[in-house]
Amino acid sequence: MDNRIDAAYARQSVDKKDSISIESQLEFCGHELKGGSYKAYTDKGFSGKNTDRPDFQNLLRDIRAGLIRRVVVYKLDRISRSIIDFANMMELFQKHGVEFVSSTEKFDTSTPMGRAMLNICIVFAQLERETIQKRVTDAYYSRNRKGFRMGGKIPYGFRTEPFVMLDVKTKKLAPNLDDIENVRMLFDLYSRPEVSLGDVARRFAEMGVQINDGGLQRMTLSKMLRNPVYVRADMDVHEFFKSQGADIINDAADFMGVNGCYLYKGRDQERKELDDLAGQTLVLAPHEGVVSSDVWLKCRRKAMNNSGFQPARKATNTWLAGKAKCGRCGYALMSATATNGTDYMRCKKRTEDKGCDGAGTLKTAELERAVYEAMAEKLREFHTLTKQDKGGAVNPKVTALKVELARVENEIEKLLDTLTDANDILISYANTKIVDLDAHKQGLAKRLADLAADDVSPDQMLRISEFLEDWENTGIDDRRAVADALINRINATSESVDIVWKI
Repeated sequence: MDNRIDAAYARQSVDKKDSISIESQLEFCGHELKGGSYKAYTDKGFSGKNTDRPDFQNLLRDIRAGLIRRVVVYKLDRISRSIIDFANMMELFQKHGVEFVSSTEKFDTSTPMGRAMLNICIVFAQLERETIQKRVTDAYYSRNRKGFRMGGKIPYGFRTEPFVMLDVKTKKLAPNLDDIENVRMLFDLYSRPEVSLGDVARRFAEMGVQINDGGLQRMTLSKMLRNPVYVRADMDVHEFFKSQGADIINDAADFMGVNGCYLYKGRDQERKELDDLAGQTLVLAPHEGVVSSDVWLKCRRKAMNNSGFQPARKATNTWLAGKAKCGRCGYALMSATATNGTDYMRCKKRTEDKGCDGAGTLKTAELERAVYEAMAEKLREFHTLTKQDKGGAVNPKVTALKVELARVENEIEKLLDTLTDANDILISYANTKIVDLDAHKQGLAKRLADLAADDVSPDQMLRISEFLEDWENTGIDDRRAVADALINRINATSESVDIVWKI
């Protein structure tokens, strides 16, 4: 005798007038079960795009425990709108002998016709979900072109307040009186030819000003200076963005020197460089700007032409660049030449805004010498260890990835075996799942390759040894390569040097 119970599952994304309620769904399910007893599983406020729903997971656990005989739903899409999730779910149902019934679509998995209809319906359920996603994307770009604020972090100096625009309740930016004067000061200071971003950062640090509860990084200030949300946009601003290739939504006559602007990435654009405006969308915002167009444009053009601020450029004055960090705050140490001609390692955070006491008096040459000696000693230890254990240590991360890779490859093989006698619809599902598994397989292979790249091969060790033995005649690029092969980071002050090794 089968002692398992029937289950009814109901899901409602949100409360809407045209959305059938949980109670109504369960009523349909009860009618399908002809008044018989059942256990109800319900999720309210959850989307059907995935199966990460509390009570649905409880249902799956009860199925795996052998407690459920049949699952009844009001409609197929109450369970899932994803082909992959549905295919996985049907595998679980078949494994545990669970029937699946949709009360309104009149099919169940106890018959071949029911299974075929189920496969067809789930295809259209996913099509509907993808259509919804496209409509959401279309709506996003339609709204931003009309000047609606599209969310994200509120720009420093502003807050949001309720606003009705084109008969739609939304929000607009309004000046935050506690911070907006700091914004005006930023633009006023930087518009002066002799003032640098570092000067502004130090001035703000002395005043105790914090941007969005964070530090005063020059990159943060640089992005603010480029943001048209602050400008009172007039024809000069219009002509600037037009000359840069931006897509300007509003007519030129609308640029009256009152409103700020929103700058949105173009619909089909990937991430762009900070000053590449071609194809980006500029639209007038409903809020008033806070910086005059002449001051804003001075700052914008100065920031574009500021060759002194190049955070990604390659250092050439020390092979420790990128590895050496301040032992007090963790920011990068940079080598700079003092007036006496000696190179010292300077804390980047202290240089920018005096937010750190610094690493002390730390000569570049002395730190380089200490790191070189530590690398030579580490290499001697490494050679000793490898002689004692010729098999080498097993990396547990590599082992775990190899196990997972084998599991995925085995699952792909099983799916390929099932295609021999499958119908067209099941072939389509299997192919979809194989594509998904293959993508996972490629990701695992890449992670394995990355881990292998971090391991130092015997040939690399030989080259490193040769460089270390002839260090005085080794160029800066080769020295940097040796440090990169052996070291993760160097935490240094004038009192101590702590090296985090890769080997």
